[in-house]
Amino acid sequence: MTQLKTDNRVVWVDWMRVAACFMVLLVHATEPFYLGGEGALILTEADAFWSSLFDSLVRACVPLFVVASSYLQFPLHYSTREFFRRRVVRVLVPFVLWSVVYALAWGEPVENFKNLIYNFNYAAGHLWFVYMIIGVYLIMPLLSPWAERVGKRELQVYLVIWLFTTLIPIIRDWVSGGYSNMAFTYGVSGLPRAALTPLWGEASWNTYGTFYYISGFVGYLLLGLYIRRFVGELSWKRTLAIAIPCYAGGFAVVFGGFLRRVLEMAQGIFPVEGLVEKAVWWETTWCNDTIGVVMMTVAWILIFKKVKSSGAFYNKVLLPVSKASYGIYLLHLLILVPISGAVREWLGIGAETVLGIWTTPVEIVVSAVAGFTASTVVAVALQRIPKVGKYIIG
Repeated sequence: MTQLKTDNRVVWVDWMRVAACFMVLLVHATEPFYLGGEGALILTEADAFWSSLFDSLVRACVPLFVVASSYLQFPLHYSTREFFRRRVVRVLVPFVLWSVVYALAWGEPVENFKNLIYNFNYAAGHLWFVYMIIGVYLIMPLLSPWAERVGKRELQVYLVIWLFTTLIPIIRDWVSGGYSNMAFTYGVSGLPRAALTPLWGEASWNTYGTFYYISGFVGYLLLGLYIRRFVGELSWKRTLAIAIPCYAGGFAVVFGGFLRRVLEMAQGIFPVEGLVEKAVWWETTWCNDTIGVVMMTVAWILIFKKVKSSGAFYNKVLLPVSKASYGIYLLHLLILVPISGAVREWLGIGAETVLGIWTTPVEIVVSAVAGFTASTVVAVALQRIPKVGKYIIG
């Protein structure tokens, strides 16, 4: 299999990583239009549509990061000790630094630092990703010996089982009867989640059912391995023949699932609002471990694998951004939140807006572009500080 590389970089992965970074900004620029008030708030039916559209278009952003890590690092290329030493410098130290920054910047610092003993600060909710990816890193050394020997058919079997698990959140929602019949429990952070409807071995005394150990982001680890080992160079015709139906089908599930739930709850009356548990239910098909997001992830990967550009723009612009992508992720909310607030104050929200129904999409795109640009400039500049830049940005 041939992979276009520049100075040991896999070019298409750099392009995908930068695109995924922008997708994250777009997701977070969309959140103010369905999160607010006591937790969940959509002011108009148009906002419901635009929120579902923009967020659904790029919902595969986080899985793309996991697949990129898997593609480049799994199975491990060096000793377990060296792998974790590099992860501490690249991931853990910047994460601790920015966790402290967010604890001081938003909310009550003393309470924030207490919360950090148990979890991330909910105000900096995007930091959940780091906890997840550290968990993936912890299991990589255990799976690496198997990954080095696994054959195509065996890996396909495990991927099919994992794909079934991506239906479980939707099955659970269906079996429970939807939002009106769901009970909710609250964790340490105060974030609610639907109480489990027991499936396949789950019970009040056991949450580790049949598919627990092969569900979630481990599947994206296996997907990255499969793409690297067994997916060769496809023609554009073959690529589009797979990617377009995958993306269209996945988007239909993700977009339709969110919008249907909002409209079902609103019953034609807006604003629709309530505790954040409502938004949790709206987002059922947006979860990273659901089938629609997986299908869109596969489509994005196949498209990015066709990217070969490694000229001046790649070397001078895109590559520095890719190298700083983790830092962009860590710091971007500090920049995006004030930008998004200023844009919404400028153009208005709800029924009183400057551009009518087009106000919300303009606000989302302008906020995302401006936030991404500013976050990129800051992250790249910080990373270039001699000796300490890598500890700040990764």
